[in-house]
Parts: sequence; structure tokens; C-alpha cells
Amino acid sequence: MTLIPGLRAQLLIMVEKSDTAMKVGSGDVPVLATPRLLAFAEQATVRAVTGALDPGQTSVGTKVVLEHLAASLIGTHVEITVELTEVDGRRLVFGFTARDRRATVAVGTIERVVVDRERFLEKLAR
Repeated sequence: MTLIPGLRAQLLIMVEKSDTAMKVGSGDVPVLATPRLLAFAEQATVRAVTGALDPGQTSVGTKVVLEHLAASLIGTHVEITVELTEVDGRRLVFGFTARDRRATVAVGTIERVVVDRERFLEKLAR
């Protein structure tokens, strides 16, 4: 495993109707839903460590702190940037920022833990 602070990834999305609070049920306005924003940020964390994990390893989310600061309408492009800021054994801490042309949309941290994929799934099957 070659995980070191500084690993980064970016994800550029365009807000679709399927990404809105109205569609996912987290509100009744046609703007980027917080749960979708979180899913995109987590997707970027996975992308950041792709290739740095040993074969058979994966990471799972364990903790999130997210401040959703500005609304993004359908059709808005949002760029999510994540950076691995801390590696503590199997625990990984990422900082993230989401921005559109007008503003910082969100900031936060995501913690993930590196696990052996097969062992993780075996425990769930018991």
C-alpha cells in the first residue's frame, strides 16, 4: 500500500434533474441535493486512491463532515476536488471542496478505512 498525503483527484459533474433534492427526496427544490454532492465527493476519494491500494484491498467510508454552502441549479458545472490529508494506519482522511463558477458550493472531510475486500464481504455474509 503506497498511500501518502497529497494524493488528489477531481471530478467535474453537471447537475442533472436526477441529482436534485426534489428527485432524491432530500428537499423540494430543483438544486443539487446534499446526498448527491456527498456521493460525488466519495466517488472522488475512491478515484484518488485507485492504484495506490494493494490488490484485494478497497476502502469504505466511515465518517463525513460536510458543509453545503451554496445551491447549484440544474445545468451547473460543479468541480469536486479531494486531497488525502492524513494516513493513520488503515484510516484515510480526505479534505474536499466543491466549486461552481460563482461560489464554493461545499467543503468538508471524508474518512475511509482500508479493508481486505474478501474478508469484509465474508463478515457481512455471516
